[in-house]
Amino acid sequence: MKITSASFSGSSTRVEQRPRRRLPEFAFIGRSNVGKSSLINMLTGVSSLAKTSSTPGKTKLVNHFLINDSWYLVDLPGYGYAKMPKKEREDLSRVIDDYIVNSEEMVLLFVLLDSRHDIQKIDLDFIASLGEAGVPFSIVYTKCDKQGPNVLKAQLERNAAVLLEQWEELPPVFTTSSSTSMGKEEVLDHIDSILKTI
Repeated sequence: MKITSASFSGSSTRVEQRPRRRLPEFAFIGRSNVGKSSLINMLTGVSSLAKTSSTPGKTKLVNHFLINDSWYLVDLPGYGYAKMPKKEREDLSRVIDDYIVNSEEMVLLFVLLDSRHDIQKIDLDFIASLGEAGVPFSIVYTKCDKQGPNVLKAQLERNAAVLLEQWEELPPVFTTSSSTSMGKEEVLDHIDSILKTI
């Protein structure tokens, strides 16, 4: 798939506030500073589409971006901000849960993980909750250019072993880098293949 147009369509905190036009939605979520905004900008080829920040919790709304006038890329708030006040964390959780549970147009949720680190309990708990709710998802490793191929391979194998303690088989897994565009074609082709079945 080639992205020829990408534009901001609106922000919301509740599903009913989404853009009125109903189209397939592919959503992206991850922990603080996992590189979500940079990945979205890399995939779309628009460097300032999603706002990047070194400050955790910058995204507090559900942001819809219209892609190729045919589907939405959805930028979700992140989860697991330990330094955020409890009430703010709870508010963000409600925004995330409302979208994931109630958006009938969401076709797939991409869960972003930092390829440099062991998968954390908060990631495992979040992924487990998706399984319990029957939410289709894929895993996207970010920042895969930050270490050598052998170190990366070993890290991903460790994470896969942990995930396979919970799951009989893994969902589709992608390795990406917003700096080098690694994984861009693979992620977009995966979206394209799903769109062709709808």
